[in-house]
Amino acid sequence: MSSRRLIALLFIAAFSALGCASKRVLVAPFLDVTPYGRVGLVTFTAENAKGELNTLATEYFAEQVLAAQAIELLELGEQGQLLAELGMNRMDVEALRAIGEAYDVPAVFLGDLNVSGVEPRASLSALRVEATITVQGAVRLVSTESGGSIWRESARISDRVGHLTLTGGIPDFSAEDPRKAYGPLVEALAYQLTMDVRPTWR
Repeated sequence: MSSRRLIALLFIAAFSALGCASKRVLVAPFLDVTPYGRVGLVTFTAENAKGELNTLATEYFAEQVLAAQAIELLELGEQGQLLAELGMNRMDVEALRAIGEAYDVPAVFLGDLNVSGVEPRASLSALRVEATITVQGAVRLVSTESGGSIWRESARISDRVGHLTLTGGIPDFSAEDPRKAYGPLVEALAYQLTMDVRPTWR
C-alpha cells in the first residue's frame, strides 16, 4: 500500500471517529413520573427560616418538574392546613392514603428545607441585612397507597442574599418581590433537586 493511500485511509478513519463521537442521544430521565399521570405536591416545610422561602422553593420545583415531564401536578398547599382538612395530625401512612383518596393521586412530592450558616454582612440591629446563607433541601416522591418512598433527592446551596430580616439569628424571607430577592438561590436549589426528572443528552 502506498504512503499516499495510507494517509488517505487514516484521514477517513479519523473523520469517521469524529462523526461518531459528535452524535448525541437523548437519555430518558432516571425518574419517569408520567406513568402516574397525576401527582400531588405539598408545599415544602422550612426549618430555621420564616417568610416565603418554602413557598418560593415549591413553586420553582413545580416549574422544573412540569417543564421536564408531561404530567398533571396538583398543588395541595401547606402541610399543616392539608392535614387539618383531612383530620390528621402528622404525615404518616394513614394521612397519605387519605390524600390519595381525597385528591385521586397515586403519589405525592414532599419536601423539606433547612437554613444554616447565616453570615450577615450588616449589623443585626439593621432592619434589612445582606447575608450568606446555606439552604439544604430534601425531596421525596411517596406512594399514597403504601406510604413508601419511590424516589428521594437532596441538594445543598450557599449564596449571598439581601432583603433579609434577622430575628434571633433566624432569617425572615419576606420581600415585595421574592423571586428577585431570593430567586437565584432557590432556583439553583430546585434545579439540583430535579436533576433526576429531566432527560439528558449524552
